[in-house]
Amino acid sequence: MAVSQADVEQVGAQVRRHHDAFERLLTEVRRVIVGQDNLLRKLVVGLLCNGHILLEGVPGLAKTTAVATLARAIRTKFQRLQFTPDLLPADIVGTLVFQPRDGAFSVKKGPIFSNLILADEINRAPAKVQSALLEAMQERQVTIGEQTFPLDEPFLVLATQNPIEQEGTYPLPEAQVDRFMLKLVVDYPSRAEERAILDRMAHSRPQQSISPVLEPADVLSARALLDDIYIDDKVRDYIVTLVHATRRPAEHGLREIATWIQYGASPRATIFLALGARAMAFLAGRGYVTPQDVKDIAPDVLRHRVLVSYEAEAEDRTSDDAVRFVLDHTPVP
Repeated sequence: MAVSQADVEQVGAQVRRHHDAFERLLTEVRRVIVGQDNLLRKLVVGLLCNGHILLEGVPGLAKTTAVATLARAIRTKFQRLQFTPDLLPADIVGTLVFQPRDGAFSVKKGPIFSNLILADEINRAPAKVQSALLEAMQERQVTIGEQTFPLDEPFLVLATQNPIEQEGTYPLPEAQVDRFMLKLVVDYPSRAEERAILDRMAHSRPQQSISPVLEPADVLSARALLDDIYIDDKVRDYIVTLVHATRRPAEHGLREIATWIQYGASPRATIFLALGARAMAFLAGRGYVTPQDVKDIAPDVLRHRVLVSYEAEAEDRTSDDAVRFVLDHTPVP
């Protein structure tokens, strides 16, 4: 269906009215979090797109604090789950409890029945616990016994994992990793940011209190508006080309990395690239998507969906290297 310039401008005006609330959200979170602007904006992208996020970084980079602060800045329910090797699926989703008085079983719901879920150190829990999350993440529902319960909206899983300490951890199943819309790699702060962290945090007083600045209804209305943000056919083709190039790089003239990639990105990557690009346009106050929006979100959508080969590992090549090569050498419309 053809979209007129007037339609795009009308959507842009609506986006600008709604996006101010999310800028206030980021401003409130920055009262606690110093720097990490990419992390904070991508957390909001996941919130807008209804997509779960996996955060990876060494300890002490404010991953948990960023998620908890974001949750406190939204007037909604929040649960932090500390994943450990002895965790059971019932500890997350709930279980059936026998009632001696009437000889029946009643449902006791677990902490998954919230809006924002912080799954801290998710890779420390065994496979049974990981699989218990799959239904909640994909279907937005939980089955306990013979009953199925829908989860409240918005529902978002924000998981953290430590990339350097492997003892006592369990690799996440590929099926679960693919269900995370974004994988964010959290890096060290700059020198100036670290000085600001010292000035703000190196004292015994508690952190600044966070006030809720966003309602769940604001999130749901912004999500509905996201679908109206215009994506030109050339940008849509660009998205498909990027994903296809991760599967068959030689067909796109990228023979240099043909031996790097064992498996390319799944069709979920195509969907999430389009959604993420729309969210980036929303945060920029635009009613249309540019190719740069796609490039800005692509590394976070693709890095955990591109599996590198043994040859690539022998050359110290990572999935980030492969994705960066695809982005740098694919013609931009």
